[in-house]
Amino acid sequence: MSSFVMTVAEREEFLSGAHVGVLAVERAGRAPLAVPVWYDYSPGGELLIWMERDTVKDRSIRAAGRLSLVAQDENPPYRYVTVEGPVIANDAPPTREQALRIAHRYWPPEQATAYVDASLGERSVLVRVRPEKWLSNDQSKT
Repeated sequence: MSSFVMTVAEREEFLSGAHVGVLAVERAGRAPLAVPVWYDYSPGGELLIWMERDTVKDRSIRAAGRLSLVAQDENPPYRYVTVEGPVIANDAPPTREQALRIAHRYWPPEQATAYVDASLGERSVLVRVRPEKWLSNDQSKT
């Protein structure tokens, strides 16, 4: 039987595609928090997640110091990549360029710019994660 596991290049290419990620982070005394997020990733780089400061996501990430994120393709043949790692930084808002790069993954250019103009501010925080552990599956590998 063939392996459905992606190569390093395949998993990094997949994660760098436009997928809504599902962030999972440990919470003391509760089930892990699992919520959809927009993110950015370039092969070999850090995982970047832009969010609002002092939300449940932000507080949970600060307490745990690490997180995992899954990106998936819900259309056959099914594929997914899960990445886990420590938070490298979450103390500053994204630059305008970083925010635009994230927004452009999910919106057409004009809407992305309008979203960034309306949302980027002092309550924004950019979470930077160093990918350490990966899981992947590509059902097209038969």
